[in-house]
Amino acid sequence: MDARVGRTLTGVGLDPAAVIMVQAAHRLAMDTRRDRLLDAHHPDFLHPGRTVLVLALDCGFRNPIGLAAAALLESEHEGSRTELEVIRCTMGDEVADWVGSIPVPGPELAEALLGTGRDVQVVALAERLDQCRHAKFWTDVSAKRRILEEVEAIYGPVAERTLPALGRRFAHWSWAFGRSLDPS
Repeated sequence: MDARVGRTLTGVGLDPAAVIMVQAAHRLAMDTRRDRLLDAHHPDFLHPGRTVLVLALDCGFRNPIGLAAAALLESEHEGSRTELEVIRCTMGDEVADWVGSIPVPGPELAEALLGTGRDVQVVALAERLDQCRHAKFWTDVSAKRRILEEVEAIYGPVAERTLPALGRRFAHWSWAFGRSLDPS
């Protein structure tokens, strides 16, 4: 996935130094996953790279600091998060501050998302969309219902206002995922 991230970012016109930085962030994000996830095709293993690809290919997002932060963002699985101090020491203050500024699910999520800038919102939305795409593999039905409710109440409406293409992706996911949870 690291090579694909590099090829994709180069292909969309990021300069070589930016590509190297985002790949370094991707490798750092993978450090928390390599020992825990033995299957290189496991959705959680692919998540950091897929988030960057969603941003670059689907959102036209080109901010290298934001792309590096996206690779390091983990909104669902605490065991896969890279600590902010590790990010700060490895990637620098700008990337660490970006990661720290991105709202993740919790109390007052809607207010937190709406209170950030557009670029931070786009990163949060793209990362959460990739988490949603993995939810079909989850065994915890209550977690599946929780993520569907978050998308319908918060992520979908924010995406519609922020980047309509992501809004459509969330709407389609919500419809299809909702049907799989309640096929009546």
